Amino acid sequence: MVMPAPSRDRPLHILLVEDNPGDARLAVEAFRQSDILNTIHVVENGVEAMAFLHREGRYAEAPRPDLMLLDLNMPLMDGREVLAEVKGDPGLRSIPVIVLTVSTAADDISTSYEMQANCYLAKPLDLDEFEKLIGMVNHFWLGTVKLPPG
Repeated sequence: MVMPAPSRDRPLHILLVEDNPGDARLAVEAFRQSDILNTIHVVENGVEAMAFLHREGRYAEAPRPDLMLLDLNMPLMDGREVLAEVKGDPGLRSIPVIVLTVSTAADDISTSYEMQANCYLAKPLDLDEFEKLIGMVNHFWLGTVKLPPG
């Protein structure tokens, strides 16, 4: 039985921190196929992610994300550093963070959870599997989970 999407008074804001343009494009397209109203904000590295979260510079009008998808291996500031800053900041720590990365290394998984990641997902190499994974994220995190108020 398919459950109807919950009604919301505003779109959910998703911050996607991804340095691979192809993966970012696929994720954005998969979220757009959702029946849950959402807006995807894409930044290419951790420095931009922190500027977005702190509403600095060109991100001065950025909304507070309801959910963040975070790649680990990025230039300038990697996902581990972003995760540490987000979970160490009382004003940001309630934002659910999903680590979405190619790494399946046990150290990366353990470290991410120790740093309070809410979920760890390994990106499938297959395009259809990647789209399916984003669909599951969409259904669970945007349709089932009660997210903190924005």
